Amino acid sequence: MKTATHCAVLIFVAIIAACSAADGGERPYRRSFINPYPRYKFYEDGVDPGEPLFLTPLIHNSSMPREQVQKLARVVGSQYHGVESYAGYLTVDKGFNSNMFFWYFPAQQDADYAPVVLWLQGGPGASSLFGLFTENGPLELDAHSKLQKRNYTWSKTHNLIYIDNPVGTGFSFTDKDEGYAKNEKDVGRNLHEAVMQLYELFQWSNSSGFWVTGESYAGKYVPALAYHIHQVQNAIETRVYVPLKGVAIGNGLSDPLHQLKYGDYLYQLGLIDDNGLQSFHAAEEKGASCIKNHDMECAFNVFDSLINGDLTNGSLFSNLTGYNWYYNYLKTHDNSGENLGQFLQAGETRRSIHVGNKPFHDLDKENKVELHLKHDVMDSVAPWIAELLAHYTVCIYSGQLDIIVAYPLTRNYLKQLKFPGSDRYRVAPREIWRIGGEVAGYVKHAGHLVEIMVRNAGHMAPHDQPKWLYEMITHLTHYKH
Repeated sequence: MKTATHCAVLIFVAIIAACSAADGGERPYRRSFINPYPRYKFYEDGVDPGEPLFLTPLIHNSSMPREQVQKLARVVGSQYHGVESYAGYLTVDKGFNSNMFFWYFPAQQDADYAPVVLWLQGGPGASSLFGLFTENGPLELDAHSKLQKRNYTWSKTHNLIYIDNPVGTGFSFTDKDEGYAKNEKDVGRNLHEAVMQLYELFQWSNSSGFWVTGESYAGKYVPALAYHIHQVQNAIETRVYVPLKGVAIGNGLSDPLHQLKYGDYLYQLGLIDDNGLQSFHAAEEKGASCIKNHDMECAFNVFDSLINGDLTNGSLFSNLTGYNWYYNYLKTHDNSGENLGQFLQAGETRRSIHVGNKPFHDLDKENKVELHLKHDVMDSVAPWIAELLAHYTVCIYSGQLDIIVAYPLTRNYLKQLKFPGSDRYRVAPREIWRIGGEVAGYVKHAGHLVEIMVRNAGHMAPHDQPKWLYEMITHLTHYKH
């Protein structure tokens, strides 16, 4: 009886505190419950960082050969083990001086014909360089903070791009508050401009196709860019044609109303009991009510209190389970180190990737990207995904062990989608996905939708199962579906 009373009081306090915060007054920044990425402290080593390279004026200078601009953007340094890459800034909004940082790795095999793949990190406010060095890029940091080549990298068979997105993330920046994205339309527009400039600079073959990929909060970013490209290119003749073929979203938050239903999932895992389930259901109903009333800040605060717990004495999730890590239910806490943050901010790295002394926007401090997107977090991009499914391949993959955007939660929203093939999806057989004799996961196909559950992987599936995810993306981009 005491346990039930404690849970009821706890969730009541969480909801009241959350909604009170939404109703009045400013509150200090606290990271989003959806943001799994490490916080990087400021680091400076005194080495000359060089000057930032702004490529847009050079790209649009008709008297400057494209090869010369590429040479300026080339990343040079013995620490990169001869891996070819290019980096610099692309101006996406001249009025606000909004600039996006990119790092591009040509395919190791048949670069002239390889598909172009863009990777976007989530957050909101997490640098895509996290994905580069910890998930699917050609390089990774070892225990001694030295770069080594990765065994399984998406750049083996893809022209692979990383962009710090939205503006204000990582090395990307803007001079005006108005330059920050307020919604996913802003995100899609800025990314499209950056991608068009990259096509102008590197002139990839249209026949190889363009794919947008990402994870976590990029469950919003990926469809935002793809939908913007789809809408604009079907309405007007754009300066540059982007040959969009499809998208791949890993453990992505796309439709909070139907995804953020943790209670039943945690109960089935044995992490909460009947009393805890009742408390979760109460909060989830409150959050859903906020969303339906278009009170997105209230909805954010309710779910944040369920998982993050900054407004209360710990979150309901943490108090009931003892966990403070919800990106792999086999782990109760995070062991992330600081080596990546120090590497990225070192003068030698800065000089080589042409960012100069521009700040690396540190998630340990005020995250302006998230603050400007706070009303976007609980909104849905499901209608955009449904529209994309009528024209392009859409792969939704989920790590089996994730909690924050778990496979059953993603299935909840996919079953609500209305798209060509949606009726077939609900009854489609589930197939065993094998690689090299191992069971890598399970797959369902319906129309243009490919749904994959990746076995023994958490929120960051490419990190946990690099071989399987490399095989997945290569099959997705190189073969018809």
